[in-house]
Amino acid sequence: MASEKRQQEKTELHSRNKNRERYDLEALVIAVPELGNYVKPNKYGDDSVDFSNPAAVKFLNKALLKHYYGIHYWEFPDENLCPPIPGRAEYIHRVADLLGESNFGRIPTGDKIMCLDVGIGASCIYPILGVTEYGWKFIGSDIDSKSIALAQNIVDENPSLKGMIECRLQKHSRNIFHGIIGTDEKIDVSLCNPPFHSSAEEANEGTRRKIKNLSGKTDKTPELNFGGISNELICDGGEAKFIDTMVFESKKVGKNCYWFSTIVSKQSNLKGIYKLLEKLEANEIKTILMGTGNKSSRIVAWSFLSKEEQKEWRDSRWKKTI
Repeated sequence: MASEKRQQEKTELHSRNKNRERYDLEALVIAVPELGNYVKPNKYGDDSVDFSNPAAVKFLNKALLKHYYGIHYWEFPDENLCPPIPGRAEYIHRVADLLGESNFGRIPTGDKIMCLDVGIGASCIYPILGVTEYGWKFIGSDIDSKSIALAQNIVDENPSLKGMIECRLQKHSRNIFHGIIGTDEKIDVSLCNPPFHSSAEEANEGTRRKIKNLSGKTDKTPELNFGGISNELICDGGEAKFIDTMVFESKKVGKNCYWFSTIVSKQSNLKGIYKLLEKLEANEIKTILMGTGNKSSRIVAWSFLSKEEQKEWRDSRWKKTI
């Protein structure tokens, strides 16, 4: 019983994460039979999935969404980023806790809560998880019209998502909030998983490291196991510049949003982010650690609302949520 000796629960994941326990591959194969073609014993003799195989990863995540979240249609081209569901769910649950901490320990739920996903991508993943876990509504923005169309198709094909997610095209690629958040709109929390590579070469190097860690193989021209087109993974200046732009723009719409947030994958970028937020006089800044298996990351969240404005926001928007 080697499998009994090994950890049965991923304790680094949030307590509400549906995938804290080892994958129930039998149930997942029932949900998506194609996954069965990629299930085989690992070095311990346990059934597992080859995480270095892009097709296997995509079928696994489709099965997770169908089995645990009731999402029956989740289709997009293989060239687009296929997000790992447990890690994406972590962000949603940590953001829920952030809202709860701002609401005397009570997480605001239901469709009175409006979230913004900056960079919704073709997979629509953060809105899917936010809707199914907490009943929140979402605006999803993206600079890629094809990704917007694909995300909208996922919404249209899943009854539980209809009327809950609005996909908006960002027409100016250098803008983040401008042109997306209306003058009178209120956003309870914004989320973003920014592109973190500054070049294709850097992205390929990161992929080579990941593939080697997962399979022990060295490949000079690797196929990214989670896919991803260029604007999902790469931007001029990488993660640091993207987040700097986001922080600058957030100041201009600081009264329209209670909490702004972003994933920061590179710890070395934190110092510059804190410095800029302090310069722009953010009233609150929080750093939330996330552990997602082999990788640790963090969320930086900030608010420009004063204590009085926060109270008014809670009283007008959150008191009636359940």
